[in-house]
Amino acid sequence: MSATLLRSASLIKLAAPTTARVLPALRGMSTHANAACEESEPAFLGCVEQFFDKAAAVSGVKPETLAAIKRVDAVLSVTFPIELENGKTEIVRGYRAQHSHHRLPVKGGIRYADEVDMQEVEALASLMTYKCAVVDVPFGGAKGGVAINPKKYSTRELERITRRFALELCQKNFIGPGIDVPAPDVGTGGREMSWIMDTYRQFNPTDINSAGQSKVVSVAATEATGLGVYYGVREFLKYDEVQKQTGLTGDIEGKRVVIQGFGNVGYWAAKFFEANGAKIVGVADQDCGIYNEQGINIDELQEYKSAKGVLGGYSSGTIVPESIKLIEAECDVLIPAALERQIGLKNVNRIKAKVIGEGANGPITPAAHDILVKNGRVVVPDLLLNAGGVCVSYFEWLKNISHIRFGRMNKKWDEQGKAQLLSLVEENAGRKLTVTERQQVIHGAEEHELVYSGLEDTMIKACEETRVTANEFGNIDYRTAAIANAIRKIAAVSEGSGSLFTNRG
Repeated sequence: MSATLLRSASLIKLAAPTTARVLPALRGMSTHANAACEESEPAFLGCVEQFFDKAAAVSGVKPETLAAIKRVDAVLSVTFPIELENGKTEIVRGYRAQHSHHRLPVKGGIRYADEVDMQEVEALASLMTYKCAVVDVPFGGAKGGVAINPKKYSTRELERITRRFALELCQKNFIGPGIDVPAPDVGTGGREMSWIMDTYRQFNPTDINSAGQSKVVSVAATEATGLGVYYGVREFLKYDEVQKQTGLTGDIEGKRVVIQGFGNVGYWAAKFFEANGAKIVGVADQDCGIYNEQGINIDELQEYKSAKGVLGGYSSGTIVPESIKLIEAECDVLIPAALERQIGLKNVNRIKAKVIGEGANGPITPAAHDILVKNGRVVVPDLLLNAGGVCVSYFEWLKNISHIRFGRMNKKWDEQGKAQLLSLVEENAGRKLTVTERQQVIHGAEEHELVYSGLEDTMIKACEETRVTANEFGNIDYRTAAIANAIRKIAAVSEGSGSLFTNRG
């Protein structure tokens, strides 16, 4: 049966029974090869499920509710032909998973990568649900992907692929501002979102909120996930129990940081760490790693990568040919911001960082995570730390459906109020400020500053909730605490709305 389903042009899995029949045949399909993981360690979806089960055991939520939360609500699998510019035809496979409909719309990125498969999008969609709950974003989780390497296609070919995939989503009702809101991910960006939005509008010309279904240009969206990583690590470094456990003092200033993955998340995380006094001693990308105990200039390294396409050849540091080895370097803070399952049983005991902040989704396997915690390391989990992207995406969604930019209604009012107050202060003090000083005081917040402020407040609150839950149980790690919080919030919404069939007897 599974082989027939996988060969079909279009497969939609709805509700638990269908999911249960199809998933077992897909468990071994992931193509992610990783030298850090033993063969006995689970694939990505299995990792997510193991972490969920551990948190579920302490959540206090009823078993039948837990089973409903854990399942993936709906998965779309499509194949379609694309004519290339050389006249040949290629069959492309795409996926979209909607993990939880307890809140609508569902939200999640669309990635383009050779490794994309159904298991991966289900795992990522599950994480997105928990991530949204942890940071109080009222969305369900989703994820999508197309199994291609975007670097192998021309712009015109990518547009054809993107528009055809968007067409499939439209036809199957897997997209819309009140249904499913896609966003950029690995291998995609604002360009692809523009193509998707334009295709959606062609099929829904009367939908005045269609701009809410995908981001074209979002204020602070580019740096959002990296900024959230910085905020989260900064907060945990302030906690007394973390300082006692790690021997580190203060916040991020002066800390030695290694960044694995120098894409969008890794670059912006490194940039914010550096700007706030950290020393970036190591950066790894696909081709190699760079290590420099004296610190790496992040903007200089980014300029080099933009010009050369790789890190290899960069002269201000020692080249580490096997990039994954860089995560074993001496440092205070390690940020895995590349792929999943980068720290496994084969390398976990060589990790020297005192704090590991998961900028990527699922970079640590369950077995490796338990060893890190046992060894006294502090792991700040992915569903909390890299939630900056979905948080700012939520802000953008609110902006799009309200059709007004942040600050438009109150910026000048705030400035006028500050100016009047400042005039009274100057009069009483007998001193006039310079024009520059006056402008600095009365300046009203720009849109990106409001977004930054909202993200910072969100991350501080989510980190503190995770900390409180971990301390409440006394012997659980921060990942288990964060997922337990997410489970409780999802259960409260699901049971309160009557969307679950629960036993009341």
